[in-house]
Amino acid sequence: MAQQVRDSDEVDLSDPSGDDFSALSRDRVPVRSLTEADYPYIVSIDRKVMRRDRSGYYKRKISEVTKESGVRVSLVAELDGMFAGFVMARTEYGEFGRAQATAILDTIGVDPAYSGHNVGRALLSQLLTNLSSLGVEKVQTQVSWNSFDLLRFMARCGFVPSQRLSFWRRLD
Repeated sequence: MAQQVRDSDEVDLSDPSGDDFSALSRDRVPVRSLTEADYPYIVSIDRKVMRRDRSGYYKRKISEVTKESGVRVSLVAELDGMFAGFVMARTEYGEFGRAQATAILDTIGVDPAYSGHNVGRALLSQLLTNLSSLGVEKVQTQVSWNSFDLLRFMARCGFVPSQRLSFWRRLD
């Protein structure tokens, strides 16, 4: 006898609380590898979000990430032919005496005009897919304690606080 499938038994792939936020986000928001030509768009988004000029930082960073070989871990998203966001990450194969493949999520930026369009989710989804194919075991990043929107976004994407404390000291 065939088993009847009820609506409640079907997986809801649109449910953002599920593990598979990635498939839908990537389907709706095209993501590609970052290129040097993306520099002005990245700087523009960063200025809108951060309200300061960090073009020097991005010039160095883009030069660094576009010269990598293998699977790219720095990506951009486009919607309707328009630059919508970017993510930059790098891989480390050991730090602080640990031999573990780790990725450092340096920067993520979404044009405020595309806020709420799953651009950030699509970028992180593709980033995590690329990193997984490289054998990376975990992804780390830092967020200011008072960046509440970013903290909520990272939590929705499965990030949790680390068990490590970060220390710094100003040099005179």
